[in-house]
Amino acid sequence: LRISSSKDAYLMLKSVFEDLPHEEFWMLLLNRANFVIGKHFISKGGQAGTVVDPKLIFKIALEHNAAYIILAHNHPSGNVKPSAADISTTKKLKDSGVLLEIPIFDHLIITDSSYLSMADEDLI
Repeated sequence: LRISSSKDAYLMLKSVFEDLPHEEFWMLLLNRANFVIGKHFISKGGQAGTVVDPKLIFKIALEHNAAYIILAHNHPSGNVKPSAADISTTKKLKDSGVLLEIPIFDHLIITDSSYLSMADEDLI
């Protein structure tokens, strides 16, 4: 599947987040032509958060020769608004991606009924 918009990424990921009572963090790995070459589980947390280790994210990306990354996590509360921690974590990961030349294309926050794209909202 080729990703050409945040909606494409959302449609590919929404099933992994449906009806979860806790937060999970996943990522999509893309090749240079924006085709998905992998979908990877990163972490599972509680109702209000999950821990994200940049070393793990980029280790997986490097092992799979990813050109780009799309991050995603859910908010079981149903609120798509990113928290300060969401924005801070995304900035840290984006800066790491620049250094490693594996850009973070987007970070989606997904609920059972909708999603927010941080890229579409100019938050990354």
